[in-house]
Amino acid sequence: MIKDLVVIEPKIYSDSRGFFYEFFNRQQLLKCGIDEEFVQGNHSKSNFGVLRGLHFQIQNSQGKLIRVLKGEILDVVVDLRKNSETFGKHFKIILSEENRKMLFVPKGFAHGFLTLRDNSEIEYLCTDFYSPQYDSGILWKDKDLDIDWELEKYGLKEEELIISEKDKNQGTLKEFLEKGGEIK
Repeated sequence: MIKDLVVIEPKIYSDSRGFFYEFFNRQQLLKCGIDEEFVQGNHSKSNFGVLRGLHFQIQNSQGKLIRVLKGEILDVVVDLRKNSETFGKHFKIILSEENRKMLFVPKGFAHGFLTLRDNSEIEYLCTDFYSPQYDSGILWKDKDLDIDWELEKYGLKEEELIISEKDKNQGTLKEFLEKGGEIK
């Protein structure tokens, strides 16, 4: 686990009617060491085999609290905090409607995910507003990051992935750093 990342497993109350859980409770987040104000909520839907990322903003960096409402994803983050002992390292976790785990990703990380089921819906709260002028990213298959997206495990081939042109053409972490890249 990378320092400052927090995996949250909420207490779920289930009975014959269904279930209930608090996905956001400021007091509980504070107990987990998360003292952030969330200012924006996002909801996305993706089909099986969609790969999004690795995204971040170079200014107005966003912390994110991520959960899956429907379906399943392989969620991946890369530490881009230059002073971190885990700079350039990645962490990945399965988030699904069944496990209801949430991941808190602090500012200074690149984020992406691979959708493992059709019609997966992802919701995330952000600590800053989306600023398209500061939008940036790292190539999802940067060899230096050595991220195993586990394609074979999920019956996928690279050529079958659904990836935006923007994400296909991102540079590597090394290229980002050579251009003086830094997250603020």
